[in-house]
Amino acid sequence: MKQTIKEIFDLQKAHSPHLRTTGSSERKDKLRKLKSIIESSETDIFEALYQDLGKSEFEAALSELYIVYSEIDFAIKNLDRWMKPRKVRVTLSSLLSKNRIYYEPKGVCLIIAPWNYPFQLLISPLISAIAAGNCAMLKPSELSCSTSHVLTRMINANFESSEIACFEGDATCAEELLSLPFDHIFFTGSTDVGKKVMAAAAKNLSPVTLELGGKSPVIIDENVSLEKVVDKIMWGKFINAGQTCIAPDYVLIRAEQQDKFLELSRSVLKKMYYAEGVLDENSYGKIISQRHFERLNGLLRQAVDEGAIIDIGGASNEEKQIIEPTVVSNVDPQSGLMQEEIFGPLLPIINYKSLEEAIRFINDRPKPLALYIFSDTDSSAETIIKQTSAGGTTVNDIAIHFANSSLPFGGVGTSGMGSSHGFYGFRAFSHERAVTFQSKVDFNRLAYPPYGNKKGLLKWLKKVI
Repeated sequence: MKQTIKEIFDLQKAHSPHLRTTGSSERKDKLRKLKSIIESSETDIFEALYQDLGKSEFEAALSELYIVYSEIDFAIKNLDRWMKPRKVRVTLSSLLSKNRIYYEPKGVCLIIAPWNYPFQLLISPLISAIAAGNCAMLKPSELSCSTSHVLTRMINANFESSEIACFEGDATCAEELLSLPFDHIFFTGSTDVGKKVMAAAAKNLSPVTLELGGKSPVIIDENVSLEKVVDKIMWGKFINAGQTCIAPDYVLIRAEQQDKFLELSRSVLKKMYYAEGVLDENSYGKIISQRHFERLNGLLRQAVDEGAIIDIGGASNEEKQIIEPTVVSNVDPQSGLMQEEIFGPLLPIINYKSLEEAIRFINDRPKPLALYIFSDTDSSAETIIKQTSAGGTTVNDIAIHFANSSLPFGGVGTSGMGSSHGFYGFRAFSHERAVTFQSKVDFNRLAYPPYGNKKGLLKWLKKVI
């Protein structure tokens, strides 16, 4: 008989105290097992990602599987150090004591993944949850149904439901999961759904990590050689047909650079995604659903009606749910194209006259998940970094900060809260527990009553504290 969500939650609640006592060797064995399961399922995973998003095997390996393998290896290599209680400095009240921070598992955790990188964005936080010693309940996206089938089969056939369980289903399934008092919730998805997740978590005071999105800008400084940057921007924007949370959402460029930028972009896109003038579907993916296809085309039509110019692309195939790589100029900043996260292969260009104007344009909008700066001048890059706020930033490239397990990945404000990857993912799924071991020589007794004759001590404490 199939177990219900509540029954599995109760099983994991009962089992989580045991996992709390596991050492690094047991957790590393579980991570090695996970990697082995993925390796033996590669063919099915590649096929599922192609069915859902039209991803080629190369793109799927690069952006979904190999990042996961790297994350597993990094966790195994560093887990002993992460789990070791961390020493901290003493204060006057704990002068001869030992003070430590212990990283203890939070308990039973919920991971809700999106459809755009449906494999990587479910498994990566699971790696952190396992490393930290937690039970986990997983909810892949129903939109990427082929990948969800593979994930559910892969997880449920190889792990006990009392430790890790995966659930397929629509919003009703997610709502049922969110009604439970999880010890931590890790959600990746849109800002609007993130608000609903946070509201549901608040009912049980469940802590959350929210990996959201936003309009991630690219600033091209006037001193940059465009020949060195256009291919990076085109790749970062149009991989996965633009359905990437840290993809460049719009480009800020000076008007006098725009024509050359467009000329180079046409050439680069032709080399990357076209064969004999025809879009190469072996290198370029599709839009996840008909609804998202229609939304993107609607945004483009609206922008054109308001005066925008389609400089590159613009064509689409409704039957295949494909929209060509599209670059648009003369876009009204109040257009829908500039008011919501695009999450598709449409790239607006916005002109600016000064660096101060570009910075102001960014700061007038919600804080983005990523900010990209192309500049040959360190001082310009530092100025932009200091005067803006973003979840993460890459200078003179696109998205590579995401792939470094030694860096925290996360948003700020409407683009998210909390961090993941490497130690930061381990910490997200851990409680940092303060522990003091008092010494046999205990000076704190000097602070006990009676207080009548301790005015001198008070004066001394005021000086030394």
